[in-house]
Amino acid sequence: MTEILPAERSPLLPDRQEQADFFVCDIFDAAPKGDMASMAHPIFSLSTKPDRRVRRYEDKTGKNYLEVRPSSEGLATIHDRDVLIYCISQIIAALNEGQKVSRTIKLKAYDLLKATNRVTDGRGYEALKSALVRLQGTQIETNIVTGGTEQLDLFSIIDRARIVRETRDGRMQEIEIQLSDWVFNAIEAREVLTLHRNYFRLRKPLERRIYEIARKHCGRQKEWKISLEMLQRKCGSSSTGREFKRLVAAIVDQDESHDHMPDYAVRLEGNFVLFRNRNTMPREVVPEEAVRMVRLSSNAHAKAREVAPGWDVYHLEQEWRSWMSEGGLDAPKSPDKAFVGFCRKWFERRGRP
Repeated sequence: MTEILPAERSPLLPDRQEQADFFVCDIFDAAPKGDMASMAHPIFSLSTKPDRRVRRYEDKTGKNYLEVRPSSEGLATIHDRDVLIYCISQIIAALNEGQKVSRTIKLKAYDLLKATNRVTDGRGYEALKSALVRLQGTQIETNIVTGGTEQLDLFSIIDRARIVRETRDGRMQEIEIQLSDWVFNAIEAREVLTLHRNYFRLRKPLERRIYEIARKHCGRQKEWKISLEMLQRKCGSSSTGREFKRLVAAIVDQDESHDHMPDYAVRLEGNFVLFRNRNTMPREVVPEEAVRMVRLSSNAHAKAREVAPGWDVYHLEQEWRSWMSEGGLDAPKSPDKAFVGFCRKWFERRGRP
């Protein structure tokens, strides 16, 4: 006797295998975004030749470290970073529209080349292939936190890259890229910053790196200053101190003549580099949901009372959240620290109520 199955029941068992979940990059004119972790630390090489040095960086306490190890093809370069910027930009734009995203993404090579101001002939496609090889081959070991997750294992900048379709003349059409958890954690936590579109027009690798550092540390402040020695460390430059100062001076001279550096004027003051905000950054709106999701501890309110005596800290919290939604960073990496800093500046400007 043949078993009669209910109409609503499939004759197949449920598929219990994890399904590949792709995010398709198809958002036109997404604003360029960079993750804060790699903007703060010199992960990418400034060299135009294969860089096979192992790099290790530690903070002053020696507790937090980051080690970057190249493959036989060399370290990923600052120009290879364009691939990450494009992927991050697309994912953030999709999140802002309420779309479902994944760390495995599909993109059209031509769209990436156009968005990052690269040539779209054979040279552009070959350079993109090489970039994918270096991004996958460059390995990082770190205990720096992204998205509230401490990554203690060894991982590549991207886990995998695959050319899905290729034309008869060898030019790639579609690519699948699987971002590392480290990068995707930063995206989900909104630990990203918007970059000026002219970032992709900067010719010199050092110019790009200096702009990233200014965007991360100066932000929307009126100005920010850093010593040449510390700037060289943050850039990851292997030049001598004297040569590094000459390279920075050349960038400063060009900026004084052409105002070509995005968002910030760059000037030398002795052995310090001064960044002045050009006030060219758009006043971005952080989605209300992202602002509501930011949580403060009771300790943050206690510290706020100390730095802003006399003020109602809950009123200041409302002001802080309004400031974020009207144009602050995409999301604070450390909400308590960001809130207390906001209250401190509020009191410095206004004094007691």
